[in-house]
Amino acid sequence: MLATFIHKIKLTFSDKALRNRIFFVLAALAMFRALATIPIPGVDATALAGFLESNQFLGMLNMFSGGGLMNLSIVMLGVGPYITASIIMQLSTIMSSKMKALQTEEGEAGRLKFTQYSRYLTVPLAFLQGFSFLTLLQRQGVVAQMDITHLAINVLVIVAGSMLLMWVGELVTEFGIGNGVSLIIFAGIVAGLPTTVGQLFFNYDPSQIPLYLAFTALTVLVTAAVVFITEAERPVPITYSRQARQGSTHGVGAATYLPLRVNQAGVIPIIFALSLLLMPQMLSQVLSGLDIAYLSTGAQAVASFLDNTMNYAIIYFVLVFAFTYFYTAVTFDPDQIATNLQKSGGYVHGLRPGEATAEYLGHVITRITLFGALFLAVIAVLPVGLQVLTGNTALAIGGTALLIAVSVVLDLVKKIDAQVSVREY
Repeated sequence: MLATFIHKIKLTFSDKALRNRIFFVLAALAMFRALATIPIPGVDATALAGFLESNQFLGMLNMFSGGGLMNLSIVMLGVGPYITASIIMQLSTIMSSKMKALQTEEGEAGRLKFTQYSRYLTVPLAFLQGFSFLTLLQRQGVVAQMDITHLAINVLVIVAGSMLLMWVGELVTEFGIGNGVSLIIFAGIVAGLPTTVGQLFFNYDPSQIPLYLAFTALTVLVTAAVVFITEAERPVPITYSRQARQGSTHGVGAATYLPLRVNQAGVIPIIFALSLLLMPQMLSQVLSGLDIAYLSTGAQAVASFLDNTMNYAIIYFVLVFAFTYFYTAVTFDPDQIATNLQKSGGYVHGLRPGEATAEYLGHVITRITLFGALFLAVIAVLPVGLQVLTGNTALAIGGTALLIAVSVVLDLVKKIDAQVSVREY
């Protein structure tokens, strides 16, 4: 096993094209981390750290921004607006048959146009998020009060930073290895590890050694569970009919299988849930500062309700569970798959092609998604549960961060291995 791994590493770096792709990825991520250290003017670093630590929503959003929110850098929004735009475009395929055809039926040209629409939508979303964050952080005293000119300039800088990262992510996808947007988020997660480890050493207490050991064991267990669920799939056997031409039969019926993943939705349901939970909190912060009594009172009540750890955990769990089923229904179309199988001469053994096959595939995906939805929901609320049990925020495993990190690493390893295998042959 070790010898094979070392052999793969040698092959990876001995191939010039593959080596250049890897170095391109590293250079792009290094540039991103450099940009993430440049703060916008007028930031109170101490107030910002305290605000992010006390706000679970913004702490999670900092992870999805790639760590740029931690310093209120010029790339503080990260790839968040682009991810949100992509999600909205995916949802639009449900409401518009034209958008669905653009993505699924018009080939590469349609997919390129679909991606271009996502880029266009990213711009207004970046403006909206940038203005909302700066307004909220001014109210909290994290950012100095600005006049309209300075506020507009800062918003423009933030939007430009977000669009730059979107462009860098797409360059990494095209000229590097792996998904560029996922790698940027991964880089932000990894960049936060030294700070977490430093907190553990700084707050080291010999009496908590059993807690540290339990934390280490739980980390290994959660990582193994993430790998297992990420790779888990339910194979549906597919048989292809023999082809009959001019009265004679050619070829032998081939047998393969259709892999249905337990976690079809990935981390998208968690992003959905975070976006939905972040919206009322931001609105409550803005409305609570108004002089209108009933609006201010209602906003404070909403903020107080969401600040309760138990309420937050329950709502978060339910939303992630529900969105997992919702997004799976968006991305997995049993009718379309059954139609494609029928056109290519494939069928599920014992089932008639068409409607019966679609009904069977829908039944299977509904059952296995139950395990994927429960897993994602538990992973999402895991840090909250650990924080309540241990009272130690440093030891709270970021289940979502771990899920993203493991998924990105697995995908990267598979793509590098595929490139090496092609070059070997």
